[in-house]
Amino acid sequence: MCALVGAVRLVAPATGGTGGEPNGVRRQLAFLRAALDDGAGEDAQQLYPEGYFFLHVLYGLTWVELGMRGPAGERATALREARWAWRHLDDPAGKAPFSESLTPPYGVFYQGWSNWLLGGVLSLQPAGQRDPGERARFAAAAEALGTAFAASASPFLQAYPGQAWPVDSTVAIASLRLHDALLPPRYGATVTRWVAGARERLDPRTGLLPHRADPATGEPLEVARATSQSIIHRFLGDIDPAFAREQYLRFRDQYVVRPLGLGPAVREYPAGLDGPADVDSGPLPLGVSLSATVVTIGAAQVQHDAPLAAALANYGELAGLPLGTPWTKRYALGLVPVGDAFLAWSKTARPWVAQTPSAPPETIHWWWRLPLLTLLAVLGTAPWIPALVRLRKRRRSRPAGGA
Repeated sequence: MCALVGAVRLVAPATGGTGGEPNGVRRQLAFLRAALDDGAGEDAQQLYPEGYFFLHVLYGLTWVELGMRGPAGERATALREARWAWRHLDDPAGKAPFSESLTPPYGVFYQGWSNWLLGGVLSLQPAGQRDPGERARFAAAAEALGTAFAASASPFLQAYPGQAWPVDSTVAIASLRLHDALLPPRYGATVTRWVAGARERLDPRTGLLPHRADPATGEPLEVARATSQSIIHRFLGDIDPAFAREQYLRFRDQYVVRPLGLGPAVREYPAGLDGPADVDSGPLPLGVSLSATVVTIGAAQVQHDAPLAAALANYGELAGLPLGTPWTKRYALGLVPVGDAFLAWSKTARPWVAQTPSAPPETIHWWWRLPLLTLLAVLGTAPWIPALVRLRKRRRSRPAGGA
């Protein structure tokens, strides 16, 4: 029975693409809301510095995604839950890990992600009926970000004092593109300047945006890593589609692998290079980052790479040990809710500003499942072999013509 369930999980659709709603995501959100009400955000904060923030922002962003996909009459729930999540980012607990002394206040990580969510909240409201207070907060945060980028010699602003990660600035720049899609455009030149500056500061080993950069100059300090790359490619398509496709293909070629010849997964470091694990990557069995593998589902969907997104999602359905009820769904027995939040957010990914791009060349085909299906078939039949052997021996031991 376990082998049969595993086989079904490997072949049943696990993503919704850029149009449909992935099966199980609403039940995941029900589990996450119950977990958040029970203190999961505070628990996640004990694990890493952005635990509380990420759990709330991803919960809200996933509701925005579902609200955008559904008819207008069903958006009320999505809007209510996304607002609830944003208010938790705006409260003291949401801001606690970040420094108000930075430019912009609380740093580019906080401002970028929170403004992206607030833009999503506005997107769920009819253009002529948007809440004036939310509209003003969104515009003010965008102005603070635009001013900070204009004044900086580096395209990569600080998230914490003396520390800059290009992924955080990518999210922030995407929020400026979202501003110009929702409100009168103001930041086209800022975005163009940022892309030019980012192109000049790519990681020399991979040709990708680096994992960490010098906060003063933006020069690379650390090789590109999948935990940040997978998020970068979720947002870069809304900033500059041509640059995004170029970067995505480089990332896919150097980081997506098939360990032991089984399902696809994503290395934390580029092929041929190993490095240490950290709180973001988690353990790195065979060099693979489970967190980056999950988030790459969303990156692949944004790039219209449906075969890779489906393969990663199906492999996760098998390896992630999902536990479902008629009302909730959780992975890894629900022990790490932030993992469920990243997965739900990734399965609902699609561009918010740019048009969905054309599909890139396929690098994975349906037969990637065959080794795993064969293994499941062996595991499913192996327990029956001793009984079949005994039955065969009994039949042979019967006297010919005997009763």
